[in-house]
Amino acid sequence: MDAEVRWATGRADLPGRPRLSTWRWYGEPRAWLDIVAASPYEEVMEVTIVGAGLVGCLLACFLARRGHRVILYERRDDPRERGADRGRSINLAVSARGIDALRRLGLDREVLGEAIAMPGRMMHAPDGTLTFQPYSADRGHAIHSIGRADLNRRLLDAATALPGVEVRFGHRLTGLDPRTGDLEFDSGATTVRARVVIGADGARSAVRATLQALPGTDFSQEYLDYGYKELSIPARDGAFAMEPGALHIWPRGRSMMIALPNPDRSFTCTLFWPHDQLAALDDPRRISAHFAEHYADACDLMPDLVPAYQANPVGHLVTVRCSPWHVTTAAMTVGLVGDAAHAIVPFYGQGANCGFQDCVELDRCLDETGDDFPRALELFERRKADTDVIARLALDNFVEMRDKVGSRLFLAGKRAEHALERLLPGRYVSQYELVSFTTTPYAEIERRVARRRRLVAAAGAAVLAMGVTAGLARAARRR
Repeated sequence: MDAEVRWATGRADLPGRPRLSTWRWYGEPRAWLDIVAASPYEEVMEVTIVGAGLVGCLLACFLARRGHRVILYERRDDPRERGADRGRSINLAVSARGIDALRRLGLDREVLGEAIAMPGRMMHAPDGTLTFQPYSADRGHAIHSIGRADLNRRLLDAATALPGVEVRFGHRLTGLDPRTGDLEFDSGATTVRARVVIGADGARSAVRATLQALPGTDFSQEYLDYGYKELSIPARDGAFAMEPGALHIWPRGRSMMIALPNPDRSFTCTLFWPHDQLAALDDPRRISAHFAEHYADACDLMPDLVPAYQANPVGHLVTVRCSPWHVTTAAMTVGLVGDAAHAIVPFYGQGANCGFQDCVELDRCLDETGDDFPRALELFERRKADTDVIARLALDNFVEMRDKVGSRLFLAGKRAEHALERLLPGRYVSQYELVSFTTTPYAEIERRVARRRRLVAAAGAAVLAMGVTAGLARAARRR
């Protein structure tokens, strides 16, 4: 930041809002100030976002829409350039929460135009039998498959097209001092000073690591003893090799594989296996034999199975919890969003959706506080109750996808659940639908489902008691 830039407290007189103590930026005129006249927000900040992934780029769009100048720092090279590191590549299942965030910025049609709707799961039994499980009773809801890298490029384009947004690639954060407001990057020993910093730099967040060193902070990370590895099923004669309108699952008890469709008519497959199992397949013969035994129908569709298995890296699955999500000092305010604050495992398809909803919620908190960032981040942290819930649900859903979805008892339960949805439309909605197809807070969903289970248990107990009473009455009459 230029030396002549200085900060001073100001007042915000926004129609219909209380007068709030905020921060105002003073410095040399820049082109991005031209949008301030069109913005309903009087206060303009320079906000530093560390991490130009999905959540960082989307948040930059929300903040730029408010009239703020945004600088994103990303440790990788520009992913839109040839040869750049693509980073993580697990396909995303975009659902209601993510779509809601995109819609608020006018990006939903563009993104969904390249996505593939999946209205249910396709279960692959060991003998090759296929069973389709719709996500909703009327099959009217779907999650949408899209590549992470493709979506990141689109959001980068959207962010950089806005006035006041700048992205600085090749900048890895190596230090942050909340006492001085200084940030250090490894690109030429760069040091910058910032008033507001948002860490959107993922599960291994460098921003969060600096906050962990402060007194009064809690942090935990829980790794599954499972890893993931990606494979691919290419198109066959220009067509999909399997049904594209489904999330494909091969549940195998201790392990599983999933596959999501791509616009080029290929499928991205992801193995979720125990680490010891991944390591045990250490030669081509074992790889081929294992897939022929456990994934025979998919094995026939993977011409590059062995070299891909040997070449592709193993990823790790981690749940991150921390508190607080923000720190304010006399020099700066630092906050966390997305995986930096609450990384979860991918088994409910809510990682990116939850991060996108973070952007919506932080935007709402800025509305409530008149763009007072310290107060807005304090309000935003109430969301931790929701992210703790979805972290638990994601872990629970791993067990369901791995162990239960192929069982007859599970399928019978799903049919009964859909029957209740048809019998009580709008009154009975499954937990999965509430999570994936509404924007209801996760904690409220947990409370609602728990209350419903108590009612069902009470009703069952009442029916049982009535049966026992009737039986005793009949026995008494016989005597």
